[in-house]
Amino acid sequence: MISLHRSCFLNNTGISGSSSPFSYKLKKLPPASVKVTALGPNRDRNSSVLIENNNNPLKEIKEDATASVADVDPNPTVTGEDRDLYYDAAATDDQLVTPWSLSVASGYSLLRDPHHNKGLAFNEKERDSYYLRGLLPPTVISQELQVKKMMCSIRQYQVPLQKYMAMMDLQELNERLFYKLLIDNVEELLPVVYTPTVGEACQKYGSIFRRPQGLFISLKEKGKIHEVLRNWPQRDIQVIVVTDGERILGLGDLGCQGMGIPIGKLSLYTALGGVRPSACLPVTIDVGTNNEQLLNDEFYIGLRRRRATGQARNLIEYAELMHEFMSAVKQNYGEKVLIQFEDFANHNAFDLLAKYGTTHLVFNDDIQGTASVVLAGLVAALKVVGGTLADHRFLFLGAGEAGTGIAELIALEISKQTNMPLEEARKKISLVDSKGLIVKSRIDSLQHFKKPWAHDHEPIKKLVDAVNGIKPTVLIGTSGVGRTFTKEVVEAMAALNEKPIIFSLSNPTSQSECTAEEAYTWSQGRAIFASGSPFDPVEYKGRVFVPGQANNAYIFPGLGLGLIMSGAIRVHDDMLLAASEALAAQVTQENFDKGLIYPPFRNIRKISAHIAASVAAKAYELGLATRQPQPKDLVKYAEHCMYNPAYQSYR
Repeated sequence: MISLHRSCFLNNTGISGSSSPFSYKLKKLPPASVKVTALGPNRDRNSSVLIENNNNPLKEIKEDATASVADVDPNPTVTGEDRDLYYDAAATDDQLVTPWSLSVASGYSLLRDPHHNKGLAFNEKERDSYYLRGLLPPTVISQELQVKKMMCSIRQYQVPLQKYMAMMDLQELNERLFYKLLIDNVEELLPVVYTPTVGEACQKYGSIFRRPQGLFISLKEKGKIHEVLRNWPQRDIQVIVVTDGERILGLGDLGCQGMGIPIGKLSLYTALGGVRPSACLPVTIDVGTNNEQLLNDEFYIGLRRRRATGQARNLIEYAELMHEFMSAVKQNYGEKVLIQFEDFANHNAFDLLAKYGTTHLVFNDDIQGTASVVLAGLVAALKVVGGTLADHRFLFLGAGEAGTGIAELIALEISKQTNMPLEEARKKISLVDSKGLIVKSRIDSLQHFKKPWAHDHEPIKKLVDAVNGIKPTVLIGTSGVGRTFTKEVVEAMAALNEKPIIFSLSNPTSQSECTAEEAYTWSQGRAIFASGSPFDPVEYKGRVFVPGQANNAYIFPGLGLGLIMSGAIRVHDDMLLAASEALAAQVTQENFDKGLIYPPFRNIRKISAHIAASVAAKAYELGLATRQPQPKDLVKYAEHCMYNPAYQSYR
């Protein structure tokens, strides 16, 4: 097993870095007599080195897990002048050094390799075989004990951001232990690695940034994105999560510091959906920021310029950069790589999904993922309140990506169930934006994605008046504005409905339209409630209510796995409906008795397998699957495809 690291320096005393006895030592490099070329998989960068001089033939050493000691000449030397021009410790400011290291994955370098490090779980044989004697304490412990120890350590932190940083440190030190810890304690750690804590992490990302965990593609890389993608060490990429940082959760424009979102999402793709970590690529597109606080922050890590939006010239610049990125992704990774758009502002989110939905395998979690998980919750809630979707009226506060995306998927499901024309199904759904109820008289001033929801109705400004006028059975908040479901609004819903369905979906917790306690108290314990961020159980008049969390993490990991294992080339709306139905089917009567309309997260891998199977089945049915033949049991196949974080034994 040979690995390359760019953390040490090529110098005239050798290619140094590893304490392994297999480290290469080029004793003295004569000027112009030795050429060292970095080559990657398929003979380009990052995985092998060619060492060439005037007297010896080319020698190629490839990164190969099966390489043995016999493959390596442990003492290649080249004689030459006795100068230390490239020695990093001796080099002066005006002398250049080359960051490079070539070593067998053993010894100290193995303990610094997050993909292969097992810490104290290396057994006695492995410690002998991989030169770890003396580098570790003598005890050998199991991965299970490591998990227990790490949870004890993380629980000692009182500040959520400290827990987040501890988890990120673990991911960079021991990848398999990180995922084992997250999978085994998903209900406790999900709020740490993702919402709500990830929001604070993004706000402070410049201060806590330590080492890159994804690709940063800025306007400086325009014209070179294909080359930038090739800098990433992994080649077999199956999922990319990309953001431009303009609308991070409910926190607004965080620019380059939005990278915490793709990193967090892809951690969940692996932990909850079983997608291999090496197949995941987080990307941030940096086109500047309009956040003055960040522009004036000395620790900000992004471009210090206004965001490339607004003026025609800037819009062209943005569109060209995104098109180059999308083309380069397809060229590098093929047609079946899933590109998930995350936290783009409304004006870009809809345009990108429409533009690339017919040419790439793309998915917008804010529009489609949120819609799918909310629809699943509504389908499950119907088992409590009765009736069909077509029997209910829906009122939204918020008409952006999430609100219109949810509304459209609900209308599609109503149309599918009743054979009602889509335009008629939409009339059962009303939306309120910052200017009030969306009605026909406003249509000339509406953004294009709001126009389908402009119905014949008199204008209404206040939400409570809209509740009393529309008389909805379901109230859904996607406004990104906290405490907008006031006591007056919730009481109005409770007056109209025996069991009002109230979804307060905005993230993070501080932006939630109301709390779980407010919803249950103001409705006298009758509300069926779900939120975007987690809330603790609520006791009301001797009964304990466990609020549901309409978390996108229920949907996108299983959806992604289903697309990958079927080799799908496009995302179809019917796949989203299939995912919703599969999730709703996992809610048991025991869950309903506790007031839950979503299944517990502790069963998330089983849930993801069922969602993946339903999505894959729909891909085969629609003729969008390329992986043939179709497996007979898609659920078992999904479980088989899932990444297992248990330690591997080394020969």
